[in-house]
Amino acid sequence: HGTRHPNEIGAAEVEAFLTHLAVEGNVAASTQNQAFSALLFLYREVLHQDLGPIDALRAKKPKRLPTVLTKEEVRRVLGHLSGAHQLMAKLLYGSGLRLMECLRLRVKDIDLAQRAIIVRDGKGMEDRVTMLPDSLIAPLQEHLQRVKRLHEEDLAKGYGAVYLPYALDRKYPNAEREWAWQYVFPSDRLSVDPRSSVVRRHHLDESGLQKVIRQAAQRAGIPKPVGPHTFRHSFATHLLENGYDIRTVQELLGHKDVKTTMIYTHVLNRGGLAVRSPLD
Repeated sequence: HGTRHPNEIGAAEVEAFLTHLAVEGNVAASTQNQAFSALLFLYREVLHQDLGPIDALRAKKPKRLPTVLTKEEVRRVLGHLSGAHQLMAKLLYGSGLRLMECLRLRVKDIDLAQRAIIVRDGKGMEDRVTMLPDSLIAPLQEHLQRVKRLHEEDLAKGYGAVYLPYALDRKYPNAEREWAWQYVFPSDRLSVDPRSSVVRRHHLDESGLQKVIRQAAQRAGIPKPVGPHTFRHSFATHLLENGYDIRTVQELLGHKDVKTTMIYTHVLNRGGLAVRSPLD
């Protein structure tokens, strides 16, 4: 539209532009959505105009199957990890946790007696309970002993106050220093919390685990794109392979809609008919 001012352009031009992106520009759905959001912000927040309903042709979102490792590949990748990183990766695979769910675990969320993990405020802000593998009980106990010693050292130096969500620090003034509220996977250094300027020990950064898992997969010779979420995909797929009900897997993963969980049946190439190739 040349050098025309946005004030002179309305819904029809916005629709034409978004359709152009999808049809002639052949952009991804996420790119078109980003352009649409930027235009909505411009008109609503800057120009104070309501564009009304926009009926543009939308770019198709590709349906991609998740990357899944075999059990042997999981074993090989885990074998190239060590320490807290290996323990976290084993939780991602053994409990089906998302990356940030793992990093944000607090001591009180681990129920060793019941062999369970309580995932607080998962995707959709809903709590859920998932399994804690028997094989991780002893390593987790040893890890928590080391973390507790670190916390006690912080307390002795006048630190040890962890971040609490939802203003819980005002409701429970002493909770931020209590052992139960500490992160299971704390950072190896103290830092200033930009929200409050308090010196705290935050949880480990997600980029660190992403990097070491990627490197471990390369060293293990896995010719697939592997990241933390690959372990969650593998968790779901292997449970279905072992014959567990899809509703059970849905609950463990915290999916609201079983259709989201159904993607793993496609990964298995079962599709309900368990079709075998004529070559086999």
